[in-house]
Amino acid sequence: MAPTLIAEIVTIVTDGVKEASPWVLAAYSFLSLYILAQVFYIFLFIVAPTPRDILRSETTYRHIEGNGLASSSKPLPYWKSIFDQRKKSVREKGDLSDSNIGIEDAEVFMSLVVPAFNEENRLGIMLREAVEYLQKEYGQARSGATVNGSLKYRYKGAQEQSDGHLGSGNKGTKKEPTGWEVLIISDGSKDKTVDTALEFARSLDTESAVLIRVASLVENRGKGGAVTHGLRHVRGKYALFADADGASKFEDLGKLVREIKKIEDKDGRGVAVGSRAHLVGSEEVVKRSFLRNLLMHSFHLLLWILTPPATAAIRDTQCGFKLFSRPTLPYIVPYMHSESWIFDVEMLMLAESASIPVAEVPIAWHEVQGSKLNVLWDSLGMAWDLFILRAAWAMGVYRRT
Repeated sequence: MAPTLIAEIVTIVTDGVKEASPWVLAAYSFLSLYILAQVFYIFLFIVAPTPRDILRSETTYRHIEGNGLASSSKPLPYWKSIFDQRKKSVREKGDLSDSNIGIEDAEVFMSLVVPAFNEENRLGIMLREAVEYLQKEYGQARSGATVNGSLKYRYKGAQEQSDGHLGSGNKGTKKEPTGWEVLIISDGSKDKTVDTALEFARSLDTESAVLIRVASLVENRGKGGAVTHGLRHVRGKYALFADADGASKFEDLGKLVREIKKIEDKDGRGVAVGSRAHLVGSEEVVKRSFLRNLLMHSFHLLLWILTPPATAAIRDTQCGFKLFSRPTLPYIVPYMHSESWIFDVEMLMLAESASIPVAEVPIAWHEVQGSKLNVLWDSLGMAWDLFILRAAWAMGVYRRT
């Protein structure tokens, strides 16, 4: 009975369509597309990820004090609160341009954000390499600096060094901060990641130890959520996020600094992306399994199809070694939604939509055992997340508001 009824309904509709005028057919088609679009929008609204609220305890950090003991929880600096205050003041004056707001001045030259989820076995090695480089190239607080205070300054107009920083020289017209900090974000770790980070800091001299800050997320957010959280609280003129596995050669940071300085716009905005694309034909990549290489090339094709032109032109969007200038952060961090592996793409899309220059910089990289990435399932998950991410921004589910 049911198949017969359905056939009769189809016949009636078909006959009606045949007898309808072109204008009626056009109206019917438009209405159908409109209904489908609304249904798809509702679907996106339901499935598109929304980051959970930040807990008060997650806006604090601990470090090693001069007596070698771990400090009590202290509040992390939060540049966005001051930025929002300035933005409100500018809006009240009728100015709708974000370019006239400005972010608060940097206190150090370089901030390093390290997302870490159950990384007790790999974190110490990575931190050792990073801190040795940061200390050698950027120095640290000397006399009179506090944990949250400004560090010493060097002047612009001085000779640029191989790391992209400014060395001593003739005094210029504007001061540039020196020094560094490391912000480790334990992403709901269940092992001894926090203890490992603090123990590493304890092994350093007192002046360096206080520059290692450890913040803990109560629940796992995902790598993207941990990175975004860290970038909210950096004090540096430049902010780098680097994976805890130490797969990237840390001294290549100098390359990123030099390249980002070349492309920064008049507002000082710029992004430098570490890239492994030049290694695609190397033995390290070729010896991978056929499935892994197939999924890699398929993902690149999907990126080329789904992302806007400048983002699609980036040959390696997923490398965990990216540098942001401080004025760039207000155009990206507040608008992040993705907390999964695909978050890098959203960052690059946001940079493109704000007309922020992006440079892709080849870096040295090697495979490190212990990755938590499931090649097959996480690749499929990234494809799904990319589709939802692109559709949500295109359909207005996500907005710059």
